[in-house]
Amino acid sequence: MERAALLARAGNRALSVIVGIFILVMLMYGGYSLWDTAMLYQGAFVSNDLLKYKPSPENADGPTLAELAALNPDVRGWLTIDDTHIDYPVVQGKTDMDYINKNVYGEFALSGSIFMDSRNAADFSDSYCLLYGHHMDNGAMFGDVVEFVNKDYFDDHRTGTLYLTDGSVYAIELFACMEIDAFDSVVYQPTAQEEGNVQPLLDYIREGAVQYRELGVAKTDQIIGLSTCAEALTNGRVVVFGWMKRAEKVQEGGA
Repeated sequence: MERAALLARAGNRALSVIVGIFILVMLMYGGYSLWDTAMLYQGAFVSNDLLKYKPSPENADGPTLAELAALNPDVRGWLTIDDTHIDYPVVQGKTDMDYINKNVYGEFALSGSIFMDSRNAADFSDSYCLLYGHHMDNGAMFGDVVEFVNKDYFDDHRTGTLYLTDGSVYAIELFACMEIDAFDSVVYQPTAQEEGNVQPLLDYIREGAVQYRELGVAKTDQIIGLSTCAEALTNGRVVVFGWMKRAEKVQEGGA
């Protein structure tokens, strides 16, 4: 009996040690997961080191967007949607998977980059240009795109700017938001539009939009789409559409 009691106590101690080790491992894993998530979200916002390349009159003496393009030839421009977190360089890969998990420098990053459809012209000369970005819950990348399904948000956020690496500038007026799926054959075929005639796309947007305002966009105008995943649906997508208008070039300087 005494021997059995000793074995039972030894077994209990061993079990306690095993449970303690298991709890410690779980705590360490939980801590790492929290740290990894924090780093993911922190890295999803544009850094000050990258922000210095954003074209602006105030940054006339700083590095230029063209210099960023020299570091990575896939850089196509810089997109800003006023009063949102959308304020990023735009890249374009050979395929639409190239920048899913790479940052603007081509380094691995779970948050990826804002990238243009690989079928679009690199100089944004197409009648319909389509950009993609991850839906981050903290509003980073294209996380704010999903907010445009709400009327108040849609009404309060109307404008943006697209800067190109050659100094060209487009003013953007946002006019519609759609909730669609990833297999939409109209929205996700940017080069299927007849050049200089986006009327079929405009009609499709007007008919299916969850939010819409009439700006007088004509069939010969240029359209830009910003696409991200919807939060609740696996294949759900939210796309915001804007009217691209040529604007005055921003004067950039150099170091």
